[in-house]
Amino acid sequence: MSLMSEKATDDSDLPQRNIWAQIGAHKTNLDRRYQKFLDEATPYTVQRWLSTTFLLALFMFRIFLVQGFYIVTYALGIYLLNLFLAFLQPKFDPSLEMDIAESNAEEEGPSLPTKADEEFRPFIRRLPEFKFWYSSTKAITISMICTFFSMFDVPVFWPILLIYFSILFAITMKRQIKHMIKYK
Repeated sequence: MSLMSEKATDDSDLPQRNIWAQIGAHKTNLDRRYQKFLDEATPYTVQRWLSTTFLLALFMFRIFLVQGFYIVTYALGIYLLNLFLAFLQPKFDPSLEMDIAESNAEEEGPSLPTKADEEFRPFIRRLPEFKFWYSSTKAITISMICTFFSMFDVPVFWPILLIYFSILFAITMKRQIKHMIKYK
């Protein structure tokens, strides 16, 4: 009798398991389609960036129309600045390598120059172009979605945010350009 009651519980649970299996299958199918779209879009760099620029212009137009969501815009600007800096920086920072070489030289004593022996190393970005585009597009899309919910419309005095962002951008870019000039 207990065997019969266990089987009855298993059978009643079967439709619910089947629904979750179907949902999982649909999610997997959508993930594959999305990945296929990304794979096919990879070689079209100009078109991808044009679509992202259009999306950013649409976002800015929305901000202009609603006259709000300045905190969302500020957060997006800081995030895009951070992505841009990661895109500009090399994966292997020469300043860190020089610091390591100097500390090794202090420990081991003087050494002969090795410039002629060093291999050519191409410039490898810390953040590849595709990931930069993908992250930027995702961030702009999420920011656009946030503008449809009033809880993200925090009242702030936007000129201060604009001035602060401009100063932060100028200082950061000045430092980055000096670093690029110093280490070519």
